[in-house]
Amino acid sequence: MTYLPRRLLVRVIVSAVTVFTVSLLLTMAAAAQRKTAHKPRAAKAPIKARAVNADEMLALLKRDGSRPLLVNYWATWCDPCRDEFPDLVRIDKDYRAKGLDFIAITLDDLADINTAVPKFLRAMNARMPVYLLNVADPEPTINSIDPRWGGALPATFLYNNQGQVVYKHFGRVNTPELRAAIEKLVSSKQ
Repeated sequence: MTYLPRRLLVRVIVSAVTVFTVSLLLTMAAAAQRKTAHKPRAAKAPIKARAVNADEMLALLKRDGSRPLLVNYWATWCDPCRDEFPDLVRIDKDYRAKGLDFIAITLDDLADINTAVPKFLRAMNARMPVYLLNVADPEPTINSIDPRWGGALPATFLYNNQGQVVYKHFGRVNTPELRAAIEKLVSSKQ
């Protein structure tokens, strides 16, 4: 059973950004991801989520040809998200060294970025980078990711190293099915 985000996060409007600013943000976000993608986190590193706007989030999804990317959209208030998260933490642990990048993007309220979100991540022993989508209206961003998605949580997307979606699932993920899709990517070095 899936849940819609809190009234699609109240459907506020995504702010307009000039072409120059978008280009700059995309370049900076991609550079930041490449810079940190291969550095494992220390076991005791504080768990924090970073707020990103729509352009920054879309830049995180870009692939440079080196590593596939697993993205999970979730929220602390979403029961199926909470149920599947331990499996995703194990997947991150098992496949990070094999060449899989994994980011979790929460659709929680910005007010929860320093409270409920890190508390949940600590309880789950999560180590993947976590971002909070901070937009006025998430619907345009959701549609840009996949027009058939609709925003129901959880949602999981697996991108090959060229940025093509090779697996997607709306609702609680089928862990063996997801692992098989990941294994196919990391074993073939796509």
